[in-house]
Amino acid sequence: MKAPRYWFDGSTPPLHARLLARVYGAAAGLRQRWVRPRKAARPVLVIGNLIAGGSGKTPLTIAVVERLQAEGWTPGVASRGYGRDEAGTPRWVEPVTDPKLAGDEPVLIAARTGAKVRVDADRVAAAKALIAAGCDIVVCDDGLQHRRLQRDVEIEVIDGKRRYGNGLLIPAGPMREPAARSAEVDFRVLNIGSATDVEAAFGEWPMRLDAGQALPLLGGRALPLARFRGQRVHAVAGIGDPERFFATLRGHGIAVVPHAFADHHRYIAEDLRFGSDLPVLMTEKDAVKCMRFAGERHYSVPVSGTLPEAFWIALLDRLAKLR
Repeated sequence: MKAPRYWFDGSTPPLHARLLARVYGAAAGLRQRWVRPRKAARPVLVIGNLIAGGSGKTPLTIAVVERLQAEGWTPGVASRGYGRDEAGTPRWVEPVTDPKLAGDEPVLIAARTGAKVRVDADRVAAAKALIAAGCDIVVCDDGLQHRRLQRDVEIEVIDGKRRYGNGLLIPAGPMREPAARSAEVDFRVLNIGSATDVEAAFGEWPMRLDAGQALPLLGGRALPLARFRGQRVHAVAGIGDPERFFATLRGHGIAVVPHAFADHHRYIAEDLRFGSDLPVLMTEKDAVKCMRFAGERHYSVPVSGTLPEAFWIALLDRLAKLR
């Protein structure tokens, strides 16, 4: 679903949206008061955001998992698997799992990290399965609002460009919870993407998304993005903020013909038929859903989340006390 323009453009939301936001807020507050968190047998780290839509949770989840692995942890990832078929069926996710059954982001996380990934609407059950499988820490992808599973560390991801929009609750604004909830988390990560004019506020850790290669979907040698400098390409993005991906490509001197799709869009072959033989560059999240009908000139552009070393020192120090 595309976000209403009034969420982010400063215009006044319609009256019905403001009234429904009050109902949403009251219902969410009651639900949270009745939840009794269940503690897992191993530490739980939750990564999430306060707004609807993407803010950079998946790149941060991948970065956190990879750093934990490098530090000797055996992390497992718990996810709901947004938009997947048979949503009530828990599944182990492999790099080759059909995204329709697991969700695009869990498949991407499994492919990038090699970690055990479990999709389950029941986060408590997912954590138990991961721990039983040998994981010594559970990383929840998009879990700030799922409080049945008690967490030891919370990380909020903030979109560096959109932030909280108009600051109102759904559907009058993008907020899943009031902005005051941000004061309760342990770490606040500001996703600045590839921007050079975005600064983190006090108490925020900047995360830069670095992209340098294009990977052929049919396999073969990776190409540096510089190879496309000065060329026109079709750019495909079905993420929370497609413009972020387009801006990244433009930052590499690439002339972008943009094709924005809804977040978690389910692609069919016709979606990628643009009537020309220009190269097609897409996000990793889109690429996992386009493998079946990929052509020779279709490329995935992976990004890596880069954070200050001081962030990792602070996070790992916090986690060391939980071992």
